[in-house]
Amino acid sequence: MSLVIKTGKDPDAVIGEAAQVILKGGVVAVPTESFYGLAVDATNERAIKRLLEVKKRPPDNPILILVSSIRALEKHVRGISTIAQQLMERFWPGGLTIIFEAGPAISPLLTAGTGKIGVRLSSHPVPTELSKIAGVPITGTSANLSGRPGCVTGEEIIKTFGDGVDLTLDDGETQGGRGSTILDATVNPPKILREGMVTRDQLGELLYFSRNEK
Repeated sequence: MSLVIKTGKDPDAVIGEAAQVILKGGVVAVPTESFYGLAVDATNERAIKRLLEVKKRPPDNPILILVSSIRALEKHVRGISTIAQQLMERFWPGGLTIIFEAGPAISPLLTAGTGKIGVRLSSHPVPTELSKIAGVPITGTSANLSGRPGCVTGEEIIKTFGDGVDLTLDDGETQGGRGSTILDATVNPPKILREGMVTRDQLGELLYFSRNEK
């Protein structure tokens, strides 16, 4: 049976309970800066497979992860370039997903065989604290069936996924609108794959200087 908990009730206890669900291989719906996301332990392949089934997501579509800090990122990527460091300092926490070369511990289920992994440090306190308490990166894919609009309320999550989600951390209606901007920092200059919450103009100054350092 899917459980819904209001995050304002007792935030520490709520996130602690969600962390236990995550570490047992469960699926937790969490609020983010835009839509709700579906979080599983990004180091647990069985949990990732279940997430793909719940979302009806094709395996050739990569899944981003959320980390609790920039320091935590270092365990999961092969290297952090100067421009990536500058982007993180400028836009994290926030709505910028940066693509790195995946570290050896990252599952190919997350990279879709590309060898690259999208990572974000969310500006929403719930997923960030959840990753910190659980001690693992969590998936940050939007709470939607593949190809459908994302969910912005706990009610939409239950209606969409039913018992496919073990726990929903209901923080009320999220902002919706644009998802995160996705930027590939494995190439020089970095390439915008999807413009979202962080605009091309906002990225422009850093990307301009990167382009001229080649």
